[in-house]
Amino acid sequence: MDNEISVSQLFKNVEILIDGARRSAANSINNIMCNTYYQIGKMIVEEEMKGEQRARYGAAIIKNLSEYLTEKYGRGFSTTNLKNYRKFYKFYLPVIGQTPSDQFKLSWSHYLILMLIENPEERNFYEVEAIKLQWSVKTLKREFSSSLYERLALSRDKASIQSLSANGHTIEKPRDILKNPFVLEFLDIPERESYTESVLESAIISRLQKFLLELGKGFLFEARQKRFTIDNQHFYVDLVLYNRLLQCYVLIDLKTDSLKHQDLGQMQMYVNYYDRHIKRDFEKPTIGILLCREASKSIVEMTLPENANIYASEYKLYLPPKDLLQEKLKEWTEEFEIDQI
Repeated sequence: MDNEISVSQLFKNVEILIDGARRSAANSINNIMCNTYYQIGKMIVEEEMKGEQRARYGAAIIKNLSEYLTEKYGRGFSTTNLKNYRKFYKFYLPVIGQTPSDQFKLSWSHYLILMLIENPEERNFYEVEAIKLQWSVKTLKREFSSSLYERLALSRDKASIQSLSANGHTIEKPRDILKNPFVLEFLDIPERESYTESVLESAIISRLQKFLLELGKGFLFEARQKRFTIDNQHFYVDLVLYNRLLQCYVLIDLKTDSLKHQDLGQMQMYVNYYDRHIKRDFEKPTIGILLCREASKSIVEMTLPENANIYASEYKLYLPPKDLLQEKLKEWTEEFEIDQI
């Protein structure tokens, strides 16, 4: 038996070694590629800047260089690619400088997506998150397309928005888990279709992994339709989750219509029950979230005390227009600045 365990451990150790070597090799290749493209972009920019006359012929420089490199090396050096190398250098010069060394932590495909983002604060947010969470290119595309940065920013104050860019999405207090709105396009429920809360819940459970990713960092699933009893009356919480970063339960109730004050009262009861009967001494107070089609900030403020650990957030069954969320964020930050005067 001991020999079998020893051999099994040997297999596992070799597997770990090979996987680690492959990751290191992939990271090394990515860094070399990005470094090379950065240096090519630098050379193109410097050539274009040698004189006013040369600057006017920047397009010709790229065209001629593309033809030369394609003849020598084959595919990969189209004018589009060379323009991207030049853009790459211009975008990252203020951050990386003239000698990038091993500072590139993502693949070239990641950087092609990041270079679509003109706002440097927003671009830095997605870069930080992609590195920290090891996002695939597909995940980066989805989070950018779903306007993750704007949705997180609309749930925060001005100081927290600045922190988003520098540090990514950090979870330190209950409000940090909110997004405005949550985007559930992966449920494949048509926006105009009439559906019940049980249909919505079933769709979430069948795509639980994607739902937890949309909620954010640190979420663990515990139960659906969790029952508890008070005075022989049964009550059911739609979804019970746990956030290991905040060390607390998170209760979610789903509403397929607009928010009502009765919904908030019901959630307050759920939260009270968990705090008094389920929560252990070392855990933080329970959080309640109402996911609804329309959330009224005024109803929340008038119904709940200021220190309530209950939040209402809208959800969308489609990717919201990015320009609309950007405009809302701009209006929100301008209002915040006026309030501080």
